[in-house]
Amino acid sequence: MIGVLRNTLMISCFVFVMMLLIEYINVLTQGRWQTRLTSSRWGQYLLAAVLGSVPGCLGAFAVVAMYAHGILSLGAVVTAMIATSGDEAFIMLALIPRQALLITAVLFLAGMGVGMVTDALFRRSRILESLCCRGMEIHEGYGASCFPRGRILEQWKKCSAARGILTAVLAIMVIAIVTGQTVHHHKEQSGDTAPVSRVEEVSPDHRQREGEIAHRQEALGNGDLEPGGAGHGGWDWIRITLLITSLMALFIVVTVEDHFLAEHLWNHIARKHLPRIFLWTFGALAALYLLTDRLHLNLDYLAGEGKWFTLVAACLVGLIPQSGPHLVFVTLFARGMVPFSVLLANSVVQDGHGMIPMLSHSRRAFLVIKAINLLAGLALGA
Repeated sequence: MIGVLRNTLMISCFVFVMMLLIEYINVLTQGRWQTRLTSSRWGQYLLAAVLGSVPGCLGAFAVVAMYAHGILSLGAVVTAMIATSGDEAFIMLALIPRQALLITAVLFLAGMGVGMVTDALFRRSRILESLCCRGMEIHEGYGASCFPRGRILEQWKKCSAARGILTAVLAIMVIAIVTGQTVHHHKEQSGDTAPVSRVEEVSPDHRQREGEIAHRQEALGNGDLEPGGAGHGGWDWIRITLLITSLMALFIVVTVEDHFLAEHLWNHIARKHLPRIFLWTFGALAALYLLTDRLHLNLDYLAGEGKWFTLVAACLVGLIPQSGPHLVFVTLFARGMVPFSVLLANSVVQDGHGMIPMLSHSRRAFLVIKAINLLAGLALGA
């Protein structure tokens, strides 16, 4: 459960930081960047697809944060969630690099296509209105006061509780990132390498590949490796991104004027959004931990009953908002036990941890997006 709490804190803090940065930019520019982005549907889909294609979950978190502020459409979120493969992207790049690049390209194009169709179909119904967020609040006249020159020291002499708490939290987060305490681990199923060991070996190539997969799974399960290959305490792009965004957020909290801090950062994000993000994330990860680590749910057995059953199973497993269970289909494909279509379908439906923060914003949107991705995965796999 310590790993669950660590992942919950990492996800919650990153989503909080992204929402803070988006809010700051929006108020600073008086919403001009939001207007330009939302006026171009192609721009939204392209941005969402690019963020989703980045290995790991950070791009998906950023898309959810923008959707929560009404910047991106529902179709753009669908685009990102189809394009992303979560942390499985790192494993695929390590084990099957050529096929991984092909999957990334297909997901990129499929995500944009399905995203456009989603907005086109939903635009004529009231369902889309009920799922979309109202957007960010802009207080006229405060854009130029985000960085009050000459008054920063005076504000700190009369430091409010909100400024002090947010500064302390972000400072602790920066220290934790620097010292390696917030490394984003994903423990695989019960530390068991069943998908690797239960199937009869066919060739020396298979045996060598199985050894690589088993080593990778064991390393991830024991927390010895970060997604992307950086060892515990190592610096990969995920950790660097977390550090840069956290330092930017700390700068904003330290320098921003009192009105913005109280109304936008404290009352809106910290008090309204952050508790729900944390509780929903912790609940989802804790439930998955109990199913896979305590009840020893072996998802690899789902892939043994024929190609159509395997396709359906791959898509259903893809619904799980977690990085880990989907690795079953990566290992089975790497061993030649399932066709490319099965791995592709699973990659379409699954989004790692990317959709977990959506639970705190809109459970209906979460279910609708998952249903759309499930249909897209089944259709593309078939």
